[in-house]
Amino acid sequence: QVQLTESGGGLAQTGGSLSLSCAASGRPFTCYNLAWFRQAPGKEREFVAAISRNGLGTYYADSVKGRFTMSRDDGRTSIYLQMKNLKPDDTAVYYCAANSGDTSYSRYDYSYWGQGTQVIVSS
Repeated sequence: QVQLTESGGGLAQTGGSLSLSCAASGRPFTCYNLAWFRQAPGKEREFVAAISRNGLGTYYADSVKGRFTMSRDDGRTSIYLQMKNLKPDDTAVYYCAANSGDTSYSRYDYSYWGQGTQVIVSS
């Protein structure tokens, strides 16, 4: 089992940047594929980015490709999401998630979740 804790959310203006972090504890970090999801008010939780357990594969939703960068630091047992050129549509609660199966875009394939961190982008 792994415990996940996000940090780094906040308020940004359109075109601005924010960085999110997710710290993991528990079972060895390298056992997991990791992902970021987000959920806006009244909407379903949606995939943002994922990174494979070996760190060699990263995958992004079309809506964030070219603006967001996901990385992992196995030594620090953390993952990061650097967000640039933010848009009001990026406003959401951002969650990190882990699974021990295949890298997936589906929230149903992730067993472990953090509590979420709020990102608000003002226009």
